[in-house]
Amino acid sequence: MAAIESTNQLSDAQADDRSLFGFWLYLMTDCILFATLFATFVVMRNNTAGGPAGSTLFDLPYVLTETLLLLASSFTAGLSMIALQRQRKRHILGWLAVTFALGAAFLVMELLEFHHLATDGNSWRRSGFLSAYFTLVGTHGLHITVGLLWMGVLAWKLRTQALGQNMVRRLTMLNMFWHFLDIVWIFIFSIVYMIGAL
Repeated sequence: MAAIESTNQLSDAQADDRSLFGFWLYLMTDCILFATLFATFVVMRNNTAGGPAGSTLFDLPYVLTETLLLLASSFTAGLSMIALQRQRKRHILGWLAVTFALGAAFLVMELLEFHHLATDGNSWRRSGFLSAYFTLVGTHGLHITVGLLWMGVLAWKLRTQALGQNMVRRLTMLNMFWHFLDIVWIFIFSIVYMIGAL
């Protein structure tokens, strides 16, 4: 009987290792995607076709607020992992709720920025610069949307299911994904907004 339990534990650990390895591979492919989008933006950033450049369009205090929201959400996501290590389900749910709220606020601000640019006649069709900008920042926003949906589903499952090994693995991968998006945003803030505002 002990041998069967030991074999089951070993196979569960191997399944966890395989899942995490597969998720790391996914994150690496996302790195390639974003690296390509960054390279495209850098090449296209001066192709304004006579239209406005980033120095005219970007509102750095507004984008800094977005950045602080996303950084704070990464911090609260980390706190949910500390609560997970301590097996405190209620605290995990609380920190996930705060993380979701901060991420949703970030996404709303990003959509408002896009709307403002488009209504001023600066949509993705105006120039190569704006096409590259909307594609890069929009792809990040799409990832944030997926992360929020994932977070909502996991929070709902956490309320109805036990805090087993499967849930621990899912929460770990969600946190890896969320921190990855935070790192990508730091590059967006630095390359697109700060350098673009010069």
